[in-house]
Amino acid sequence: MLEKIGPRARGTVTLAWMVACAAGFVASQAAAELVNENLLVAVPDGYKIDFRARKNGMLINEMVPAAESVHGWTEMVTVQIFYNFKAGLEDFRAQSEKFWAGACPGSRFNTVAKATENGYPALIWLQSCPLNKATGKPEITWFKAIKGHDSLYVVQKAFKFMPTKEQIGTWMQYLKKVAVCDSRLLDRACPATKQ
Repeated sequence: MLEKIGPRARGTVTLAWMVACAAGFVASQAAAELVNENLLVAVPDGYKIDFRARKNGMLINEMVPAAESVHGWTEMVTVQIFYNFKAGLEDFRAQSEKFWAGACPGSRFNTVAKATENGYPALIWLQSCPLNKATGKPEITWFKAIKGHDSLYVVQKAFKFMPTKEQIGTWMQYLKKVAVCDSRLLDRACPATKQ
């Protein structure tokens, strides 16, 4: 499923919700090409998109397990695109940590990985809140941020409970698959997709 986000100064940005098997992307006669810079992220099995909005230069999608809603979730995947975001990944992370620390005393922050993926700087970190005042529950969130040429892309996986080692492993594999591509650059080309 492809969702066209809309025109911008540099052309059309497409957010590609890639629902594909682990074997990869399969081109068919109905294949469409992704245009410009794109975030490649899957809607997890058993999840649904329960909220989406675009305003103030940002797009947000929130996905929750099929039996939950954004108003009563225990797990959530959030995708954010910050259009024309010029600051670096460390600046974004610092802003996120400052906000989180103010909202949750005793918060902890740990870098998980810092790398270049498909030519783009990427950063994964963990933020944990021992007791969220608003919910009365802990909140543990992994962030993956990718600094594209056009935008900043952030995918978060949040739990309102302490996940098991197996759950952590599963979701780290999910975050590893999140990527950015750009049809304008041969070394960062986008995969063919089904319409």
